[in-house]
Amino acid sequence: MNTTVKTPSPATSAEATTAGSGARRAPLPAGRRGARKAADWRQRFEIAVLSGPAIVVFVAFVIVPVGMAAFYGFYKWQGYGPPTDFVGLDNYKIIFTDSAFHEVLSHNGFIVVLSLIVQGPVAIVLALLLNQKIRGRGLIRVLIFVPYVISEVIVGTGWSLMLQTNGAVNDLLADIGLGALKSDWLSDPKIAIWSLLVIISWKYIGFAVILFLAGLQSIPEELSEAAMIDGATYWQIQRSITLPLLGPTIRIWAFLSVIGSLQLFDLVYIIWGQYIASTAGTSTMATYMVANGRNSGNYGFGNAVAVVMFVISLAIALIYQRFVLSRDTAGALTERPKK
Repeated sequence: MNTTVKTPSPATSAEATTAGSGARRAPLPAGRRGARKAADWRQRFEIAVLSGPAIVVFVAFVIVPVGMAAFYGFYKWQGYGPPTDFVGLDNYKIIFTDSAFHEVLSHNGFIVVLSLIVQGPVAIVLALLLNQKIRGRGLIRVLIFVPYVISEVIVGTGWSLMLQTNGAVNDLLADIGLGALKSDWLSDPKIAIWSLLVIISWKYIGFAVILFLAGLQSIPEELSEAAMIDGATYWQIQRSITLPLLGPTIRIWAFLSVIGSLQLFDLVYIIWGQYIASTAGTSTMATYMVANGRNSGNYGFGNAVAVVMFVISLAIALIYQRFVLSRDTAGALTERPKK
């Protein structure tokens, strides 16, 4: 039996090789390449037009002031005229060796930690309760959120009047037979910081509740219904389903709470003022900056304190972004399509 072996032609071998190894894309015609480049430039132009105003505002009101603060921080400056008394790093050396700054830094740290511990769980419980179908739910939500939208001046003035020695809080304690609990809520260093924590929690817990309620609305009800069918209790559903899915919202709130606590100024300054705050143990980095900068006529030192506050906040923000928020932002990033 004769077997005829056909030798593939060069053209056939080239086609087979191309099919086996994967055909290379043919270069785009000149017309299509020009159209793609035009589309890319049009997209870049649109991005520049839409983001340009925001970038200009950000640079003018954030980057430039930070740069100017860093510049003035190297001078002993009275706040007017060009700075001429260059002191180098002396302002920063004073800051980091000043026991008063160490004290206010501990106050900010105390407020950061206790705000997370107190406001977070309370806000989650309130959000879970208000997420149920109960009568008057809308009114309760409004009442909880009202303190957040009230001006800090009104909040500070009202609480300072109520917490005075002869204020409404002590009078109420006396009327209900708890006169032994009457205290100097604003001047006693052992109590004043806790009074500040109560005021902060009262004002800002509404924001956390609304934020958590918004996060709860994005959780599919089918998951809870399926868990109930499987026999899970209400609290088991919240612990195993609701809270893990609410995690991104909780982490965003915690980040905002930490940054806000580091920059706390207005309530402390309104209620205690610049001098009483230091003796009562409620001073913060911001009040320290104002007291030792503007009010002392040394704006260069005040700018140096502002730079230190900025660096601390930025470092915490970057660390938090890297180790806490990275899992939430990873899903929002998309790869650039390959050409």
